[in-house]
Amino acid sequence: MTTLSKRSTIYLDPTLHHALRLKALETSCSMSKIINEVLREALAEDANDLSVFDERKDESLVSYEQMLKRLKQNGRI
Repeated sequence: MTTLSKRSTIYLDPTLHHALRLKALETSCSMSKIINEVLREALAEDANDLSVFDERKDESLVSYEQMLKRLKQNGRI
């Protein structure tokens, strides 16, 4: 762990805590390292989603009824 790390208290579901402990043992990684990696991945995915939303902001919207009509015309429902 780097010297720039911050200490936090988190509360985990007991089942998740047990699974995390087992994964840490099996992978020889600390629970903190695993949690940091998972959080980085989740935040990166959120950032990617937001950039895609921004790229598509000028596209026209399709109503639910229009989508159902298209799906029926294409034989998907």
